[in-house]
Amino acid sequence: MHRFLLTPRWWGINVFVALGVPFCLFMGSWQLGRFEHRVDSHREATANAERPADRTATPLDSLLPVDRNTSGRLASASGEYGEQLLVPERTLDGKAGFYVLTMLKTDSGKAVPVVRGWLPGTADAARAPAAPTGRVEVTGALQASENAGTKGVHAGGGLPAGQLGVIAAASLVNIVPGELYDAWLTVQTAADGLTPVPAQAPANTGLDLKAFQNLGYTGEWFVFAAFVLFMWFRLYRREVETLRDTEAGLLPETEPAGSAARA
Repeated sequence: MHRFLLTPRWWGINVFVALGVPFCLFMGSWQLGRFEHRVDSHREATANAERPADRTATPLDSLLPVDRNTSGRLASASGEYGEQLLVPERTLDGKAGFYVLTMLKTDSGKAVPVVRGWLPGTADAARAPAAPTGRVEVTGALQASENAGTKGVHAGGGLPAGQLGVIAAASLVNIVPGELYDAWLTVQTAADGLTPVPAQAPANTGLDLKAFQNLGYTGEWFVFAAFVLFMWFRLYRREVETLRDTEAGLLPETEPAGSAARA
């Protein structure tokens, strides 16, 4: 009764199933791996962002370029503070305010933006405390350069002089002379009446829509695999029932191809 499985038609069906099911399982496992990777990245980035301020700092140059492993880690740099800028429209603990950002010219000759803290209200240079003079040792959480598409970041168009919309080397290159680090530091200890700005997890490491899309695709691929098996079993069962009914005389036997023409 099961000799029909060896017919060319069923050979095609069986090959499709043999290839389709493993492919669907592979794709589902790959999407699940992508989701788990994002979960691990989120945990690691959150752990780095919440790293206590008393952790041992690492020299800035050894942590570059910034990635999901180094973002949020404490970095140290020595040099002298220079030009001070304000970064408006920044929210902290649900309150609107602005960052006080000061450029630190490091011993290497390159400058790195340092967010010394946050103040509530409208950006006002008169309210921002002056940076320490002379040589300083700065320790802060390392952050990747922002981009205008980041949620909650002002693109910076039409801002007054002395204000910066996006903390990035690309935005500072026309404001600050000399070479710049493609990163910035946020001081984690309160000073001069400023509120420390917590480190933020890098972009594309959170449990965002993309992460849950991966999880959704995982379910879809596993459903596809189950559907292929279901359809194979349904076709198999229908074929068996048809042969059984034919043998029982409930259905006319199918004439071999070409028999009608010979008649």
